[in-house]
Amino acid sequence: MKIIAINAGSSSLKFSLFNMDNETVIASGQFERIGIEGSFLTIKFNGEKIVQELDVPDHSVAVSILLDKLTDLEIIKSLYEINGVGHRFVHGKDLFDKSVIINDEVLEQLKSLSTFAPLHNPANILGIEAFRKALPDAINVAVFDTAFHQSMDEETFIYPVPYRWYEELGVRKYGFHGTSHRYIAIEASKLLGKENFKLISCHIGNGGSICAIKDSKCVDTSMGFTPLAGIMMGTRSGDVDPSIVPYVMEQEGKNAGEVIDDLNRNSGLFGVSERSSDMRDVLQGCEEGDKNSILAKNKYVRRVVDYIAQYYVLLEGVDAIVFTAGVGEKNTLIRGEICDKLACLGVKIDPEANKIVGEVVKISSDDSKIDIYVIPTDEELMIARDTLDLINR
Repeated sequence: MKIIAINAGSSSLKFSLFNMDNETVIASGQFERIGIEGSFLTIKFNGEKIVQELDVPDHSVAVSILLDKLTDLEIIKSLYEINGVGHRFVHGKDLFDKSVIINDEVLEQLKSLSTFAPLHNPANILGIEAFRKALPDAINVAVFDTAFHQSMDEETFIYPVPYRWYEELGVRKYGFHGTSHRYIAIEASKLLGKENFKLISCHIGNGGSICAIKDSKCVDTSMGFTPLAGIMMGTRSGDVDPSIVPYVMEQEGKNAGEVIDDLNRNSGLFGVSERSSDMRDVLQGCEEGDKNSILAKNKYVRRVVDYIAQYYVLLEGVDAIVFTAGVGEKNTLIRGEICDKLACLGVKIDPEANKIVGEVVKISSDDSKIDIYVIPTDEELMIARDTLDLINR
């Protein structure tokens, strides 16, 4: 059975076509700059990579081009081979605690949630509508970034604000990166050889979140009402004093939206280093002795350590800590510095094992009190698995 996993952004559309008989990727790629001059498609299959500039005015055109390419390049013989389309959906609020088949009723519910993720949900809906039209016989499924975190208890997800804000406005912690954290929980269970375990999952890339997991369920997570909360990220501030917002508004003559935009797009590694949102560039600055780069790197490490320590106490100890996503999977220096600061918990790493990047590997030493793993995440595969599961029901 063939299933395509879709991640639609405001000006992009990423895709992975799976043969679910053996969970292999047949083809993958993305459209970039949709609706913008200079749009192009990248597609990889059979060891080949094709990059083509195209006129892609909207997501419907992108989907049409993609499906034509899949047949023209003989990646598939017929569109009827695609049995399902799984869509990443950023925000499901507390309406959805698991993936769902998209029918007309569900689609209207999804549209009603756009105010909770105005940069992402509308783009996700565009992708859904385009595929429902282009492949009317395929089953479309929504897979939510927020769903995994619906197992948090009320004491955890409620903010210490007027309770009616929750009841009337939906103000609460939702959490994100749930599809990634769920994948890590599944893979960690295999590595640990048990179903009952305590785990801290560190999804650290350009965006980042930490998740406390017990017996494969989320107990707490660092992102909150929006993905702006939690650890320091590439361009996001993470947790800051909310009184900063009106202060900066007054001092710089900005409105609230503009200040929040600064916290989302001009903060984090980029804001502190004044150099880049990419950790590799920041580390280059550190090597050059740049003060702001060193400060940005150290602050980043400290914020990750802060959350790991918090969740260690919350879980009353942990069996394993897992690093995943761009920085977690590939940046050995940052992994090492985080682990060094956890030495008081009995964490010890094997320097040789920590040199390995992009692979599943145990980087803790034999005498470490906590197992430390690197597990490359695979959100697309999780989307495809959920789609297959719902098709087969």
